[in-house]
Amino acid sequence: MAVPAVTTFPKSNDRDEAFVQVSAERASSEKQNDKELDVKNELSNDELADFAAEKSALRKFDWILLPQIMMIGIMAALDRINIGNARVMGFETSIGLTGSQFNDIAMVFSPTYIVFEIPWVVAVPYFGIHRVLAVAGLGWGVVTLGTGFIHNYGQAIATRVLLGIFEAALVPCLIFIISTIWPRESQAKRVGFVYIASSISGAFGGLIAYAIQISGERHGLESWRWLFIVEGVVSTGLAMICWISLPKSAEDAWFLSEREKSAMMAKKQREIVYKGEALFTWATFKVACLEPLVWLAGLILFSNASAVTGYAVFLPTILAGMGYTRVQANYLTIPIYGFTGIVVMSAAYVSDRLQRRGIILAILPLFPIVGYSIAIGTANRAAGYFGMFLCAAGLISFTCIFLTWLSNNIAPDSKRSVALPALVSLANISGISSSYIYQQDDAPRFVRGNSISVSFAVMVVIGVVGMYFLLLKRNNEKKKLLSEGVTDNGLMGDRALNFEYKL
Repeated sequence: MAVPAVTTFPKSNDRDEAFVQVSAERASSEKQNDKELDVKNELSNDELADFAAEKSALRKFDWILLPQIMMIGIMAALDRINIGNARVMGFETSIGLTGSQFNDIAMVFSPTYIVFEIPWVVAVPYFGIHRVLAVAGLGWGVVTLGTGFIHNYGQAIATRVLLGIFEAALVPCLIFIISTIWPRESQAKRVGFVYIASSISGAFGGLIAYAIQISGERHGLESWRWLFIVEGVVSTGLAMICWISLPKSAEDAWFLSEREKSAMMAKKQREIVYKGEALFTWATFKVACLEPLVWLAGLILFSNASAVTGYAVFLPTILAGMGYTRVQANYLTIPIYGFTGIVVMSAAYVSDRLQRRGIILAILPLFPIVGYSIAIGTANRAAGYFGMFLCAAGLISFTCIFLTWLSNNIAPDSKRSVALPALVSLANISGISSSYIYQQDDAPRFVRGNSISVSFAVMVVIGVVGMYFLLLKRNNEKKKLLSEGVTDNGLMGDRALNFEYKL
């Protein structure tokens, strides 16, 4: 039987067997006194009460924490990709950009985003997710607000560098805290909220940009400036609320009763034997860095992210290149991201239901392969627009389920707390190169850019298949040792004999 990598409920079969055993003892032993029977009955009731408290606590996390995660994800994504909307609103002309300078501005976000991911997520166990995300959110909100007042290329570069520093906290921190609260069998739906937030932000971003764009210049400020100002003010306010509303940890959430806190603490303590502490150590850092699974996963995420980053930033530009007007290019992104949100949650639900994430992950990249191929093969703008639906649905859904798959298959927590941001950092190196996939001299159809993106999608399929067989090989090796009577292979975490990788 596999030992879960993250917190789980006690196995129902184990409880039933324990209760059956107690009942048998009561029936077969007439010499047991009433006091012993009362003690056993009391222990059974306590176990049931702890289980009920644990379930109640997780329901509260679903209703209170997940909506906050979505709001944070929505605002972070808006602040990150709004530069693409601003571009078709006159951003380039207003600050005097020439040549590939816009691509430079899009690119510089990635280096700092990469460098600061691990420090942010390592800080969570020490300071709590409420403080870490509140500080990060306040930072990216102020930077976004300030972007509305820039006047030249150098200032634009500076704001994007700072934005990368603060937004680096978002995804790895949220995925790490999710991995410490919910069972790994149901994490995809929760991680799905992080990525459905990206879809919602894309839809809202297009709607907000459209509304601000048609409003025109106000108080001497161009419409693209108001786009940054409005979104920056909202993000700053949300960050202040997060300090109060987000819990410090799974076992110390303000909205849990004392019984529920005790149940979550008890669960954490009994799983430390298998998971280890989540605090950073150089030993676990070394283990995570030497893990082949992390490097393979990083290459897969790099390939997918190369297509995702280019798509998210340049979608309005791509749509404008198909023949749509600048105003249309903003509001036509709304249905694309709305459809993507539905696909993200559907794919997450199916992967949790079937517990076969590898197969689903091998299928999802086929959508962008078809979508980009349509855009490459025809100049028909309706067909090209349809292809963009397929691209968004496959690219964004993939990241959600893939990170869940990795979180399920990396243990203990201390290794996971380093591995998750490390592999996401490897993936985000793609932001440096993907910012140059869509060059202005490739307009209007951007055949070269779409061709590069489809090649990355093909690499993703190959990588997922390779990773699937790597995990299958490790599981088979453990089964062979167990069948030979081996009880300990001398390894820990996910490499231990009693850990079964989720396929």
